[in-house]
Amino acid sequence: MGKKIVILGTVDTKGEQLRFLKERIVSRGHEPILMDLSMGGLPGFQADITPHEIAGLMGKTLEELRASKDRLSVTNVMTAGAQQKALDLLSRGSLQGIVALGGATMALIGSQVMSRLPFGIPKVIATPAAMPVYVGRWFGATDLIVMQLIMEIAGMNDLVKNAIAQVAGAIAGMVEEAYDYKALKLPYPSIAVTEVGFSDQCAKHVEDLLTQKGYHVFPFHAQGTSDRAMDRLLSQGFFDGVIEIVPAGLIEAKFKGNRAADMTRLDAAGERGIPQVWAPCCLNLTGAGPTRTNRGKYIASGKVLEIDEMRAMTRFPRDELLIGAKLYAEKINKAKGPIKLVIPLKGWSSLDHEGSILYDPGEDRLFVEELKKNLRVPMEIEEVDANLEDFQTAEVLVNSLDKSMREEKR
Repeated sequence: MGKKIVILGTVDTKGEQLRFLKERIVSRGHEPILMDLSMGGLPGFQADITPHEIAGLMGKTLEELRASKDRLSVTNVMTAGAQQKALDLLSRGSLQGIVALGGATMALIGSQVMSRLPFGIPKVIATPAAMPVYVGRWFGATDLIVMQLIMEIAGMNDLVKNAIAQVAGAIAGMVEEAYDYKALKLPYPSIAVTEVGFSDQCAKHVEDLLTQKGYHVFPFHAQGTSDRAMDRLLSQGFFDGVIEIVPAGLIEAKFKGNRAADMTRLDAAGERGIPQVWAPCCLNLTGAGPTRTNRGKYIASGKVLEIDEMRAMTRFPRDELLIGAKLYAEKINKAKGPIKLVIPLKGWSSLDHEGSILYDPGEDRLFVEELKKNLRVPMEIEEVDANLEDFQTAEVLVNSLDKSMREEKR
């Protein structure tokens, strides 16, 4: 059976191209639903979902939007309307794939609509504006594909037709192969684990020990995107427990580090109430390489460990460390399920072991004490006389989660 594929675009500026995309999708046996997000001129034909309908969902008329000189507000209204309409179509079984075709604005709107859709729904953005500075923003933590069209989407020459035909083939092929997102499931018990290169040994030990105990392990690289994607999957009901070796995306988001997630980091597991065990990897360290914004503040201490020509690490300043501790205490206070914190006393990563310029157990202790001071719920904190990368730390992490999982099951 054919699948219902939503097309996002602006018929007033890309009418010919969008009509051709619809035709190619129909030729593959699927049902395209064109959502017109035109904000300027008059469309050459009426789409399946008109811009009048999208504006109306937000309590606006298209006429007042067109009269507005505030481009940002107009874009925000149409984005919110498109998000609402897409979710409505999804709830009625009328969205099994989605594709956005257009320039930078349409790519941005498309990414924001797609970010509201569940993991597993095929998502494609096709644009000539796939500049690196934009693409990271579009991807976010969403499972989407960006197709770079090397020519402007203007006219209907063979180059444009060839590109759009491939866009149709991409989204059609994806919906043909995609599982029903509601049927996606993981074996019980499945555990999500965060890790980075500075916790390699700890992660390896944790994964081996969990596997030996019969758990199914799903690792995520905590570089700010993969850990946010993990949170999205958690909010969709995936995974039965979490070992957060590297929960640092939150403090990185607060202070604009290179591994920043966002300020909702850690909320999903807490909201579901599933068992969690945290280690403090990189809660005390942040990037100080040439790509770091306001780098001067972070190299002022002189305690900088050069890793390669692009990366260097230093310790968070004391004031930021204490603010970070309060942030993590707030997450723990809101959680509906058990969280245990495992604290290695000889460094929180492979970078701040004994003898390293970054080793400072006294400042690490300040973080822990500030966190304790701000807790409003009981929480078990176990100290381990080891570095994070030592086997002993991984063993405590795994045994702690295993105990919590067994208690939950009982």
